[in-house]
Amino acid sequence: MPNDALDAEKLQILARWAAGLRADQRDELAAAGRAIELLIEEIERLHVLLWGRQLYPEPTRTLEAVWSQAPEDGDGEVEGPGAEPDAEVAATDDVGATLRRRLLRRFHSESPSHS
Repeated sequence: MPNDALDAEKLQILARWAAGLRADQRDELAAAGRAIELLIEEIERLHVLLWGRQLYPEPTRTLEAVWSQAPEDGDGEVEGPGAEPDAEVAATDDVGATLRRRLLRRFHSESPSHS
């Protein structure tokens, strides 16, 4: 199966084409050459980012870490001075907190590291 990826040799060929187009007297071709050069620079920047992520992968976030960062209460906003929080919002918050606790218990019981 042939490898159609943009390797270093193909990028060098593109860079030569871009330089040839940039040297052309016609504005449209010179602009096309510059556009190709910008794309090559972006490809090289993305290669650096990709290699960095392969060498230093981000730690995997666990369900517990995600849910432990979720707020336990509502956003604390009230509609006016001395206003009471809406009962429906409070009930939703209670449901959310309950759901988080249940999911965390379930996660702990099914996780091989917690057995």
